[in-house]
Amino acid sequence: MSESKAPVRYIDRTRHYYRALGYAKDYVWARHDDVPFARLKKPLSESRLALITTASPADFKGLKQVWSGEVDPPPRTLCTSNVAWDKESTHTDDRESFLPIEAASALAGEGLFAGLTRRFHGVPTEYSQRKTVEEDAPQVLARLRDDGAEAALLCPL
Repeated sequence: MSESKAPVRYIDRTRHYYRALGYAKDYVWARHDDVPFARLKKPLSESRLALITTASPADFKGLKQVWSGEVDPPPRTLCTSNVAWDKESTHTDDRESFLPIEAASALAGEGLFAGLTRRFHGVPTEYSQRKTVEEDAPQVLARLRDDGAEAALLCPL
């Protein structure tokens, strides 16, 4: 494969980007050797799935917090301007690309899983691993349990 057709290595690109901004030390990626995931207690085809996005609600006012929205009807749009993404190479006009309610519903209709929970959930993009682990993750887990979710699909922006 020629170098011009090689895929962009995200970690390398991020490292070069931060160095160009003048940061002396490379970004330290989160690492969790003891991941708190669990195997499904029943087959996926019998499990209710929740969607989790990193986008903010459409009426985002600047306060980054865990939030929830109704799956039906799906939101037309969500706020993505507060999140860092490559705005020169892509866009976020297609909400389905980062919150695939319609695609997931179609897959549930085909029997891949039992269906979606009534709500989807949003988690803020934070640079604080402590806040993510100690505050946001427990809030999302409580909401997933309240909704009867048996699995979750993370749909980052």
